[in-house]
Amino acid sequence: MTDSSGSIRAVGVTTYGGPDALQVVEVPRQELGPTEVRVRVTAATVNPTDTYTRNGSRSKTGTPRGAADVPGMDIAGVLEEIGEVAETSLSVGDRVMGIVVPRHEHGAYREDIVLPARSIVAVPRGVDDVAASTLPMNGLTARRALDLMDLQPGQVLAVTGAAGSTGGYVIQLAKHAGLTVVADASEADEQLVRSLGADQIVRRGDGVADRILELYPDGVDGLFDGAVQDAAVLPAVKTGGDVATVRWYQGDLRVHAVSVADMAEEQEKLGELRQLAEDGVVTLRVADSYSPDDAWRAHERLEAGGTRGRLVIDFTK
Repeated sequence: MTDSSGSIRAVGVTTYGGPDALQVVEVPRQELGPTEVRVRVTAATVNPTDTYTRNGSRSKTGTPRGAADVPGMDIAGVLEEIGEVAETSLSVGDRVMGIVVPRHEHGAYREDIVLPARSIVAVPRGVDDVAASTLPMNGLTARRALDLMDLQPGQVLAVTGAAGSTGGYVIQLAKHAGLTVVADASEADEQLVRSLGADQIVRRGDGVADRILELYPDGVDGLFDGAVQDAAVLPAVKTGGDVATVRWYQGDLRVHAVSVADMAEEQEKLGELRQLAEDGVVTLRVADSYSPDDAWRAHERLEAGGTRGRLVIDFTK
């Protein structure tokens, strides 16, 4: 809750470090701009990218600015206030989800946040806030990757990191678009990846490109490299094919570096994802939720690896 000094509760770091550097802190309540909305955050998803805010990898100074650096890129909660010229069909009191571009104190791990009006949409019907918070960042990353590759129905897409949240959304959105999908999976994850809609499964890890080429000797039309295998998997893509990755790579391919920040105000795309979640086309996967006081445990579990589905900070706990 907001206190008398205008501060609100957040989870952040005053000193960069490991999971135990995360703590509950007080940060200033943000002012509402005329084109913005204020959301009372009930749930904030923990994503791998959040660890770079926590450990200082993104800092140019080596020291958090302001009260703390607050990680987090997606939220769900209740719309509390609408700027005087904000364009939205939503109303105060609506349950919403949104994407956050974190900067210093402005990250998703806070109980009150101000966002551009176009960064939020209604939560999917029948979905609680913890689950809804897991869709915006990973879903929009998947949507951005597929939009950049622009593959056509019937073409073949390979997906690495297929058991992860973004990889899972890529599979489901690709199948919805009429693509054929070959995805990697460990033996333990094979059933999960198959349930997401992959047409063919290859064992993940070293040699994955060779295993894809056994199925498609001429190479696949596109690759979403969610496992960031880079050069190890690129031979599986035909010359002139498309690759979506979070890193740049030079070669005889069309490589698209995916930045979800480019989608921060693509309200229509987020709205499409909401509808697809309602229709059961995309699956929201929650592994567990934690109170703000235990957010460090979520980061510890994330970095231990093997989590399937997202971990979420639940501000109602």
